[in-house]
Amino acid sequence: MRPIRFLLNEQLRELADVSPTLTVLEWLRGPAGMTGTKEGCAEGDCGACTVVLGTPTADGQMHYRAVNSCILFVPTLDGCQLLTVEHLKAADGRLHPVQQAMVDHHGSQCGFCTPGFVMSLFALYVSEPRPTRARVNDVLSGNLCRCTGYRPIIDAAQAMYDYAWDEPVHAHAAQTARRLNELRSDPEPLQLEHEGHHYFAPTSAAQLDALLAAHPKATLLAGGTDVGLWVTKLHRDLGDVIYLGNVAELHGIDDRGDELVIGAAVTHAQAFDVIAREFPDFGELLRRFGSTLVRNSSTVGGNVANGSPIGDSMPVLIALGARVALRGPEGEREIPLEDLYIAYGKQSRKPGEYVLRLRIPKLKTGEQFRCYKLSKRFDQDISAVCAAFKLRLENGCVAEFRAGFGGIAAIPARARKTEQALTGQPWNDATLSHAEAVLGEEFTPLTDMRASREYRRLATTRLLRKFFIETTEPETATRVLDAEVV
Repeated sequence: MRPIRFLLNEQLRELADVSPTLTVLEWLRGPAGMTGTKEGCAEGDCGACTVVLGTPTADGQMHYRAVNSCILFVPTLDGCQLLTVEHLKAADGRLHPVQQAMVDHHGSQCGFCTPGFVMSLFALYVSEPRPTRARVNDVLSGNLCRCTGYRPIIDAAQAMYDYAWDEPVHAHAAQTARRLNELRSDPEPLQLEHEGHHYFAPTSAAQLDALLAAHPKATLLAGGTDVGLWVTKLHRDLGDVIYLGNVAELHGIDDRGDELVIGAAVTHAQAFDVIAREFPDFGELLRRFGSTLVRNSSTVGGNVANGSPIGDSMPVLIALGARVALRGPEGEREIPLEDLYIAYGKQSRKPGEYVLRLRIPKLKTGEQFRCYKLSKRFDQDISAVCAAFKLRLENGCVAEFRAGFGGIAAIPARARKTEQALTGQPWNDATLSHAEAVLGEEFTPLTDMRASREYRRLATTRLLRKFFIETTEPETATRVLDAEVV
């Protein structure tokens, strides 16, 4: 047993007696007495609770990312640097350029949301050169403002680089990284005990295997963007918690030429660039996958292991032919992703198994791929329908077709009957009309607050038609350009 050790700005903090599921927001506003960070939704939607986490990089520098503190558990701070809005101003009281730009451009009215906006913009300020307006919109997609309006805030974001600042974070990044690496050098992984509940942070798959054998009912925690809500919204007792974020074998992105291999604990933000480069449509969908704040925490494997019927990545991965590697007491095994899901809340994982990595085949010459998301909002919204299609033609006929759907039924699923109706047939309007009829009967869509059963059934067939038009009439405009959305 040892305490949680992290840097609060530049100050070393050690916490020994805390609940494994105490959120960073609760700790800041309670024991730490730092109330600049606000509580809004307590589910990672509004951004009022935004803080910035710093972690050391392989080259001895620092990487900073904005995250939602309302669904982040305190023990996961171990070995990190935590920055809040109180830490930005200079020692002599001067406001940070992000803060000063917000003042000068009238980016705050009631002020409740302002600390969250400032921290999201601070992470951008220390991580990237002057961004485009579209990039600012992406970064702020998880920060909501009810009274100021976004135009002055975006103006502040674009002007913050114009202010002189003589206390840059980069100036002492190497020193901060060295301090954090010293904290991380402890050979013993973090273990906590609080009121009968345990928290474990293994650093290897072997340690994880042993912990799962000893604590088979433990809750597995990765990014926490869903598990956090089990605590803040459902008030669920998670029992023992095993954190996966430090397990070395769950990290890494390997481009093997014909496929991408992505560790289960890789965040969507970390995977974004390589996925967007290989599959532009998938990249665009990920841009609308939660918010920047959520993608900075959510993991590729966590979304797959969760198995939610509204998880946007699974239909796309199914259409691409992705395979999931599972590890458990009997060793490793690999299965097609669609075979992981059996029924709502039920998977083919055996006791003690967990998601280790994903293998995503790259598109071969002649293959065409598209994915689509229908939702009520452009950013940070649950899909009413998510669809993905992959097509390979030979002599005008369908040699291979794969279709994945999510958001419409109990599990993300492959449209096998529709695939069979298309395979071997000419890729023409008559074939498409028949496939639409098959697809209309293949699933039994649900009705909920997002969409009706009838809407979903119609939307699935119309998305197939959209894919047909895009692959047969590329000159026909079927999409809104990014510049028109901004």
